[in-house]
Amino acid sequence: MTVARDGGAGAPVREDGAMREVTLRNEVIRLGQLLKLVDIVEAGSEVKALLAQGVVMVNGEVETRRGRQLVAGDQVSALGVDVRVVRDVN
Repeated sequence: MTVARDGGAGAPVREDGAMREVTLRNEVIRLGQLLKLVDIVEAGSEVKALLAQGVVMVNGEVETRRGRQLVAGDQVSALGVDVRVVRDVN
């Protein structure tokens, strides 16, 4: 299933079974942007509180920085949602 929503980072989201993929058009996306893009949070104001709870994992480690830059290959997990960042090859 393809989600056609295009976030501020220009990253279309694709859902493949349990793991979603976010395709980057740029080199990086910030963690806060990704959490909004895949609807883990509805607003940027919710990101800080979610990160403070220690429930957001990047590459298997707890992450508390919303400005953390994610690159292709990074995996993010939060609230039962798993996301892989991939690079647009076009």
